[in-house]
Amino acid sequence: MARKAGFRLGIYVFKDAEIVDYAAPAGVFSVARRLDPELDTFLVAESMRPVQTQAGLTVVPGYSFADRPAMDAFLIPGGFGTRQETHNANLHRYIRALPPECLLTSVCTGSWIYARMGLLDGLPATNRKEPDRLEASHLGKTPIDRLAEMAPACRVSRARVVDAGRIVTAGGIASGMELGFHLLRRAGYDEDFIDDVARVMEYHRAYELYRHDIEFHDPAL
Repeated sequence: MARKAGFRLGIYVFKDAEIVDYAAPAGVFSVARRLDPELDTFLVAESMRPVQTQAGLTVVPGYSFADRPAMDAFLIPGGFGTRQETHNANLHRYIRALPPECLLTSVCTGSWIYARMGLLDGLPATNRKEPDRLEASHLGKTPIDRLAEMAPACRVSRARVVDAGRIVTAGGIASGMELGFHLLRRAGYDEDFIDDVARVMEYHRAYELYRHDIEFHDPAL
């Protein structure tokens, strides 16, 4: 795959987005920029107001929906806030207006958004597999099981990362690291480059453990 010069990752932030879900892939790109400064990542929100994500951590987006920044991949993190975002018509319109060459990606319960929009029909996708206490009780449901309920035409996968062409989903919270590395792969960077990023992050042992936990699917086939 030819390298895409100046690959840009836009990360959607919203109220009660899970911190590690969006920070992990952003961190991978931050370190990767030391090796290739043309890489870019930024935060996108519905408006240009500060956004209070999980645990009260407030971030300031670089762009709003109205700005329509150019990007090569759009990432939706998970978190408590995804329950509201599944019904956010403005977000759904924004996603549908993105150019077809822009990858649609998610971490954890972020894939619920694509499920609700019907974008996962006929495709494999994943979500968080380990429940918290409420989700494990009779009052809740494991997120990956809820994904299957929301998108019955989706083939639910237990892989850490699922690459279904335009749509790339990642599992539980920390899998945002692997999604970040895989997006570098989709941008055309070779394994030596990705290995070097993982080494600088002192994540190389974990990356070796997870690097092959990827399911690939070609919708054209």
